[in-house]
Amino acid sequence: MRLIPRKIPIKVGNKFIAVLNEKTAHQLDLFAADRICITNDRKGKITAILDITETKDIKDDQIGLYVETWERLKIKRGDRLIVTIAEKPKSTLYIKEKLEGKELSPEKIDSIINDVVNDDLSDIETTYFVSGAYTKGLNDKETIALTKAIVNHGNRLKFKKGEIIADKHCIGGVPGNRTTMISIPIVAAMGIKVPKTSSRAITSPSGTADTMEVLANVQNDAKHLMQIVNKVGACITWGGGVDIAAADDKMIRVRHPLSLDPKGMLLASIMAKKYAVGANHVLIDIPVGPGVKVKTKKQADDLKADFERIGRLLGIKVKVLLSDGSQPIGRGVGPVLEAIDVMKVLKNEPEAPYDLRNKALKMAAIVLEMTGKARPGQGLKMATDILVSGKAYQKMEEIIEAQGSKHAKLVPGQFFLHITAPKEGIVKSINNKQISHLARIAGAPKDPAAGIYLYKKIGEKVLQNEPLYTIYAENEERLTHAKEYLTNIGYEIR
Repeated sequence: MRLIPRKIPIKVGNKFIAVLNEKTAHQLDLFAADRICITNDRKGKITAILDITETKDIKDDQIGLYVETWERLKIKRGDRLIVTIAEKPKSTLYIKEKLEGKELSPEKIDSIINDVVNDDLSDIETTYFVSGAYTKGLNDKETIALTKAIVNHGNRLKFKKGEIIADKHCIGGVPGNRTTMISIPIVAAMGIKVPKTSSRAITSPSGTADTMEVLANVQNDAKHLMQIVNKVGACITWGGGVDIAAADDKMIRVRHPLSLDPKGMLLASIMAKKYAVGANHVLIDIPVGPGVKVKTKKQADDLKADFERIGRLLGIKVKVLLSDGSQPIGRGVGPVLEAIDVMKVLKNEPEAPYDLRNKALKMAAIVLEMTGKARPGQGLKMATDILVSGKAYQKMEEIIEAQGSKHAKLVPGQFFLHITAPKEGIVKSINNKQISHLARIAGAPKDPAAGIYLYKKIGEKVLQNEPLYTIYAENEERLTHAKEYLTNIGYEIR
């Protein structure tokens, strides 16, 4: 059937989507989410996902095309498009096999990831793959295959053979946990290369990339990253800008709505990013506590063993740190406020948050020892000496300049609200999720200067009406929203 193209002036990402009216779709025996082949004679041919409308906006002799599809087909006035039914990718059969509980071969997993990267699978089909991994699980063989497939279908950083390349990762859930921006400069100051790619916030008030973006450019392609790392020894950048592990980013998007974190997929997700940047020494931080992803010591120990085992199978030396996830790390929650904390620690300022400083030093110490830069038991002293000497701050400045300094003044939002203690007592607990949610309602991370600054931590004494924390916002409307949400301040005081 030949149809007249009609442009729909909306961008939908990288997917190719076309729209038919209900009558035309019925004539072709097509249903929503079916695939159709669209040919523009000698100008191009694509496979698109079909959407169907019941309105008269798309006429019987028309096909609606979103911007990406229109541009790919190089549509000109007078063009008539040939529309035919397209077969589903073979990978959909493999996804069905996983839903049935069958083990997938490396070839089948590679086929699925190839189609994810090339947007040949719909979000629904990708979600079914995630669901299959969640309900039926992935064994070690499948996890390794998934890791390598994610790496092979994205960009990679390649360093000299035998060169020590270090990296670190936190599985998340703790507000303000910006240890990367302190530990990486410490390690890099000792001559160890650390090509750190980090994520942006999905449900948190800030990811490492969001906080680093306050100080420097975080959008760098793979070639530029290699230049930066070879020049100054490290980078702290956004992984999405490098197109490393692109398939993983797409799967994370569909995992998010139901918070699906299949263990094998979580392991592959993290290890693929490390494998792709050439890391051969990796530190994994697993926060443990009631308000984070890993609730119990037993769960943490099991995940620790999994990471170490998968690391061995990939040829990567992995160390795992089980850390306290019971409360926020540092004082600031939100890009600017977290950056203020980081720079206070790097500059050795007296008011620098001690818990952020201590954790970052501990992590740097582990990396220095596992890479052989420090003798066993001497890593903490070496890391502390580097920080106190100012070498870590100097290295951070080099990283910032190499990536492109923002020369930003670190000032929190001009609108603020002090939250005070309802009674005298001892802080018994802090609700990580509540603090994170409040910071996001205030505008973080979209508004970089928004967030929360904490004055009291667990175990500290507080007087009635003494400030617990301050909410900052960049506009009054956001601060009003935060006030309305304050039915629970997130602190338990006894």
